[in-house]
Amino acid sequence: MKSFKGFVIAGTHSGCGKTSVALGIMAALARKGLRVQPFKSGPDFIDPGHHTRASGRACHNLDGWMLEGETLRDIFSRYTQDADAAVVEGVMGLYDGYSALEETGSTAHLSKEINLPVILVVDARSMARSAAALVLGYCGFDEDTAIAGVVFNRVGSANHARTLQEAIGLTNVPLLGMLPRREEISTPSRHLGLVTPEHLEDLEQKYSGLADWVEENMNLDELLEYMPDIPRSPRFDEVPMIPKAHIGVARDEAFSFYYEENLRLLREAGAELVFFSPLNDRSLPDGIDGLYMGGGYPELSAFDLAQNTRIKREILDFSRSGKPIYAECGGFMYLMDALSANNRIFPMCGVFPFRSSMKNRFQALGYREIKLTKDSPLGPAETVIRGHEFHYSDLEGLPDDQATTYEVTARNAGPRNEGYMVNGNTVGSYIHLHFASCPEAATHFVDACLKAKDSAE
Repeated sequence: MKSFKGFVIAGTHSGCGKTSVALGIMAALARKGLRVQPFKSGPDFIDPGHHTRASGRACHNLDGWMLEGETLRDIFSRYTQDADAAVVEGVMGLYDGYSALEETGSTAHLSKEINLPVILVVDARSMARSAAALVLGYCGFDEDTAIAGVVFNRVGSANHARTLQEAIGLTNVPLLGMLPRREEISTPSRHLGLVTPEHLEDLEQKYSGLADWVEENMNLDELLEYMPDIPRSPRFDEVPMIPKAHIGVARDEAFSFYYEENLRLLREAGAELVFFSPLNDRSLPDGIDGLYMGGGYPELSAFDLAQNTRIKREILDFSRSGKPIYAECGGFMYLMDALSANNRIFPMCGVFPFRSSMKNRFQALGYREIKLTKDSPLGPAETVIRGHEFHYSDLEGLPDDQATTYEVTARNAGPRNEGYMVNGNTVGSYIHLHFASCPEAATHFVDACLKAKDSAE
């Protein structure tokens, strides 16, 4: 087959049920035997984890603010080479992005960049004729956004469904499905978003239930026929290479927040990635030349992380040895002296001489652009990389003379210093960087690991 089908699942607002709809469609199409390639709009790690499990293929993030249009299209083309269907889940409401005054970073913006039609999910609770007005408002707000149809979610009864069908008949917008309220199949949430797959039981049963819900209330065969055929791009042939450096990547229930493209770019730059668990492994992998400590939920596993004293000591010694470490958000918290949560203080690795303390509400949220103020394992001074920040913890005991290597800019805020560095080789930050916004960062990190390796030999 020389083409595939593709569409974007967007919502009127966060919480309208678009993730459940997207997961249900992915699981249902995969159950039909189709190769379903999932994508997620925006800076998200939790939804992609569910997408990966529901579809059987790794989900990739497509963010219109962090990444240029050409990069977005390259990532999309790379991972749809052998797909039968591409399903992209949007972020927040359809038109929500970097600011209220521009579309950058929104689902609408992404749909234009990758030229996919939009299916709009509407939470129809307590709505009747007003649903038509809402749909018309979304369709008329930006006529360049191709809204292919609407799916009503949380429909209360057969009578409610008839009323909604009559209402949508007042518009020219196709009705693609009406999904009844099924709170029992929704995925539970907590701070930062949905509960991650690593912390849930009976996942396959949950995805199967979502697939049943979609199949019973949407005609997926008609939906695919309705969507345009998308020509496949020429194949991206991966060039085999002998790894230059070995990088340990922390990955377990506590550390699971990684952009798949970051990992690919590290491999492309010459790294062999060696995954390990700070929770379950007693020692670091043998022969590693650098460490990548991603984000996650270390606060939920703080006791077990604190108890694993041997690997904590090895990580501290690794940093002091001069080998590079890059840590972001949860991984950064793990490298500090301690983590404070639930009125208890848990000793961590002690690489950074301060601690993190969990709060009841988020302490930072939004896009960030960083410029390196000095040479670091991520590149030379003046290197610019984009990312995102979202966390509930804050720093305590930060020394006044703590070295930094980031100048951070954010919307409606002046520059600030962050990106804490110790030993000239370990960089930690609350900001999750997307290496595809500056692929040289991945190359620089691998080269820094190689240089440390050569020095040790």
